[in-house]
Parts: sequence; structure tokens; C-alpha cells
Amino acid sequence: MPVQQPLGSGFGAASIAAEVMAGIRLEGRTAIVTGGSSGIGLETVRVLLQAGARVIVPVRDAAAARAQMGAVAGAELWPMDLLDPASIDAFAQRFLAEQLPLHLLVGCAGIMALPELRRDARGHELQFATNHLGHFQLAVRLWPALVAARGARVVLVSSRGHRFSPVVFEDVDFRQRPYERWAAYGQSKTANVLCALELDRRGAPFGVRAFAVHPGNVTATRLGQFLPLEMLQAAGARDAQGQPVEDVTRGFKTVAQGAATVLWCAAHPCLDGLGGLYCEDGDVAPMMADVSSASPADAPAGLCGVKAHALDPQAARRLWDLSVCLTGCGAEILSPVAGAN
Repeated sequence: MPVQQPLGSGFGAASIAAEVMAGIRLEGRTAIVTGGSSGIGLETVRVLLQAGARVIVPVRDAAAARAQMGAVAGAELWPMDLLDPASIDAFAQRFLAEQLPLHLLVGCAGIMALPELRRDARGHELQFATNHLGHFQLAVRLWPALVAARGARVVLVSSRGHRFSPVVFEDVDFRQRPYERWAAYGQSKTANVLCALELDRRGAPFGVRAFAVHPGNVTATRLGQFLPLEMLQAAGARDAQGQPVEDVTRGFKTVAQGAATVLWCAAHPCLDGLGGLYCEDGDVAPMMADVSSASPADAPAGLCGVKAHALDPQAARRLWDLSVCLTGCGAEILSPVAGAN
């Protein structure tokens, strides 16, 4: 199992995307970035383009995405919806038809803390479907291109909110238990970490490495759109006028700071040969203290790191098998140990 402890990278919470990418050139490499039309996804796209990469951004509405992206030009916008399995398959088929390697797959798209239970067309809880199942299907459908890169990286944006819940395998879709927004979000973010762990285990023999990232509390994004203003103000994330608070000393990052760890995992050479790790603040994260926290309101001061339930290899393999069952894809990517699960 990968060693989950800081490397001493020299970066920290205040580091910005341009700093972690200083001197790194990506000419001849292709990246796909979900959620790349806004927030930390857009900053990730901007810096990857500056480094010389070809960047493809899956979008539901190309005109709206282009308007959001403003001055960030050069990315290719291809149609795809993470909640539509057929559109994921069509996107992957289009890319595979180019017969080119995929060097970077970055999953920045996500939703958080829906106030009421919502399901996708297949009946799955919407946060689990969007944050995990859509990205799982995209990664496994693009698997041949990732393998062809002979040194690909997959980066899944998780959250410190993974602490709110493990994956509840007996009821991932909240059919037997009452729905609770933070439990649903936490389960989906734990799934991101477990998926990266198992993806890395299966992919490492083929040069495909995977990482999960906590970007930090980035207030100037749409992620908190389902939260009441009063809740955001009570947490310190909005000021009295309702504007985002951006002050890393108070635990709130700018978009450029939030994208830094994403890009560090995507391209920094100090991670060559490593994978299956949860990272934050421009470094591999430590293990989180064993404290109970069911929502942002009860988080102890200075809380950081990753909970043990998100790094459980048995849970990671169980999630893989469940995801194969729910999406109908991924079974062909066998375990590296004699094809066993």
C-alpha cells in the first residue's frame, strides 16, 4: 500500500497553481479536465494550456461554457454529461478514435450538499452519481488511451468532507436510511479517494497512476450554491455583504491556491513512480486524527489529512466491483494479482 505521509515538497496552503507548475512543460501531452469551464477546473485548464498541453474540456453546453471561460482560450470543448452514461461513452469513443495517448485525466466536476434527495435517471443518489460514478465510467472507458501514454496520471478532486461518511455499501442510494446532505456528500468524496486507490493499484503495472486531492476551501466557486447564505456566513466563508472570503490564514483559498494541488498531482515530477495517495496543500497529506465530524459545523480547528476509512484497500476493491455493477463497465480492467479481486 502507498505510504500516506508528506514528502516535504516545499509547497503549502498558500502556494498557487503557477508556482507548482514552474518550469514544467507539457508540449505533446493531452489532458482532459471535467469541470474545466469554471472554478478550480478553469484555473487548471488555464495553467495546463500555458504549459503547452492540449486540453479537452467535456461540457454540457458549449456556448455557456465558452462564456464562463472568458479570456481562457485554446481548450477544446467536447459534449458530455457526467449524468448521462451514453454521452460518456460517446465522448470516450470520439477520443479513442483519434488513437492518441491520454496523459492526464483530471476530474474537477462535482456537486455538494444538495438539500433534498435527488436521483439520476438510473435511480442513483445524485452526488454519488455525479462525483463518483460518472468519473469512474469516464476513466475506465478511456483506459486504452491512458495505458498508451506509458506514464498517465488520473487526478480525482475529493474533499476533506470525505470525513463525513464512509461509503455505505448496503445503501449507497439512501433507500433504507434517511437522506442527509453531508452524509451523501461525504460518501461521494470518500468514493473519490477509494477509486483513486484502486485505480492506481490496477493501473500501476501499465504506468497509470492515480491521486485524490483536497483542493482546500475555495469560496469563489459554484460548489456552495446549494448552501444558504447564513450557513456560509456562519462558517466564515462569506462576509457580511455575502462576498466570498479569500484568506488562507483563515482557511479559505483563492481559486489559484485551490488548483495548486490538483496540478501538483497532475504534472509534478516529484510524484513520478508514486500513486494511490491523497494530497492536500501541495503535498501528500498525513493521516487524519481519529475524531468524529458529521458536518462542517463540528470540524475541530486545524483538522487536516485523510481518514482511514478512505484508504481501506478492501473497501476500494468493493467500491470498484460495485461501480462495475452500477455502470456496466470496468470489469475488463483486472486486478494485477492474477486477475483476482
